[in-house]
Amino acid sequence: MSVLVVPAIETKKRWPTLGDQVAAWIEQHLCFGPGDLRGQPAKLDDEKRALLYRMYELFPRGHDQAGRRRFRRAALSLRKGSAKSEFAAWIAAAELHPRAPVRFNGWDRRGRPGPGIGVIDPYIPLVAYTEEQSEDLVYGALKAILELSPTVRGDFDIGIGRIMRVAGDGKAVALAAAPDARDGARTTFQVLDETHRFTLAKLKQAHRTMLANLPKRKIADPWSLETTTAPAPGEGSVAEDTMEYAKAIAESRTSDTRFFFFHRQATEGEHDLQTAAGVRKAVLEASGPVADWSDIEGIVEQWDDPTSDRAYLARVWLNQPIRAADRAFDFTRWGELAKPKHKVPDGALITIGWDGSKYEDSSGAIATDILTGFQWPLGIWEKPLGPAGKGWEVPEAEVNDVMAAAFERYEVWRLYADPPYWESIIAAWSGEYGEERVIKWPTNRWGKMAAALLAYRNAQTSGELSHNGNAHFARHIGNAFRRRIAERSDTGEQLWVIYKERKDSPNKIDTAVAGALSWQARLDAIEEGIGKSGTSIYETRGVIAFGGSPGEAQGGPPP
Repeated sequence: MSVLVVPAIETKKRWPTLGDQVAAWIEQHLCFGPGDLRGQPAKLDDEKRALLYRMYELFPRGHDQAGRRRFRRAALSLRKGSAKSEFAAWIAAAELHPRAPVRFNGWDRRGRPGPGIGVIDPYIPLVAYTEEQSEDLVYGALKAILELSPTVRGDFDIGIGRIMRVAGDGKAVALAAAPDARDGARTTFQVLDETHRFTLAKLKQAHRTMLANLPKRKIADPWSLETTTAPAPGEGSVAEDTMEYAKAIAESRTSDTRFFFFHRQATEGEHDLQTAAGVRKAVLEASGPVADWSDIEGIVEQWDDPTSDRAYLARVWLNQPIRAADRAFDFTRWGELAKPKHKVPDGALITIGWDGSKYEDSSGAIATDILTGFQWPLGIWEKPLGPAGKGWEVPEAEVNDVMAAAFERYEVWRLYADPPYWESIIAAWSGEYGEERVIKWPTNRWGKMAAALLAYRNAQTSGELSHNGNAHFARHIGNAFRRRIAERSDTGEQLWVIYKERKDSPNKIDTAVAGALSWQARLDAIEEGIGKSGTSIYETRGVIAFGGSPGEAQGGPPP
């Protein structure tokens, strides 16, 4: 079994816990929510029971925080169909109920936790990734569970978007963002569900804000729970950040004694996923106890569909953090190509790629050192989310300043620029820097663009390309999806161009396009015998501007 548990399971030390009491309360008072077992008495499998025991561990007698919760933050990563939302809803029901044993209330004669007590005036935000989902997922499960559980149903006033104690001294609410400052200060328990979908800036900010709210009610001993399926690397989701944080703790690169993390997956490379038997073993390993009531054969049959995205199936059913096959670039490989300490000398022969919009999306300029194949962003401008983005447009003056600085500092052989929305500006650049150096390069010439993108991907695969590790550039690379076109390469490979995963997606890809244009310009230079000398190096980090604020992400240009 391949698992990541933080902190690691301790065999020689047992922490006191209220988990046994909470588990007993759930099975005595609650039922299953929506699904085949709807309305039947709740029954915890061994893994979920063990997770409750861990998440409700207490500091022992003699400790300066004796009796308080050991973990302030918990995160669970389990495969699709593991009833994660229902499990979180059971916990939320216990945290909301006035008499559930969720907090410490003294030691018994043998030094173990005595009967626990409920939370006074609980406030429980249950956060989903969209407004449409905020009343489904955990909240929807909680609502159904309480409506179907006869012994506790009368203790609550159950509404569409909120559930209150009948006494009015506590509630759970459905949210698609962080609670406001007044309510946030009251949080006693919170759930962020499906955090692999928390990729938008507003959701990531909500996550940070809600974690920061937890210390505000010390007596209530508040805590947070995140539930997810394995994240796709490179999407920049909360789940991905949380997993990386857990790995850093496990590898002793950082420390956080108040954080609990559990991830189960099928061991990569151990199962032959080309055979039904191998897939079945992998699914069983990733499932754990939920295999007993899962349609394992139905899951396995999905691998038989020749049109299926097996990378996606591996992520959701094997819980392996793998990118979908339709991603244009290997994000893990991109990370391996980072050389943040590399320096490009003043006067170096470079190429530049430019792509972007003016109002509704983002724009960026990517430079490439012809000699080494090293790339870095000269500038990235992104439309801010929310009200700040109303009426925003890419600041032309800043763009012109960045271009002027690049042409002054380096020897720019070619600038390839996608012209839509920027025709007059590109014409001005051509007049300023020379029409032989500033070239209009329309990206809607599908055959040429597809060939450039294939060359760009191949350069990443071979390691011919490197980059400065800029996180925003990387995010655009990771956001790019393939859309196949009719043309094929000389070797018969079907060609493709890149798009966002959907038209209205807020995930930007413009600097991925700019990077490909810059790389194509480098290839054209090499074909003409340009850039075969020079050895000195000098670092450049570039200007990063978001919403017209230069230097926000990377601190501006080097001196």
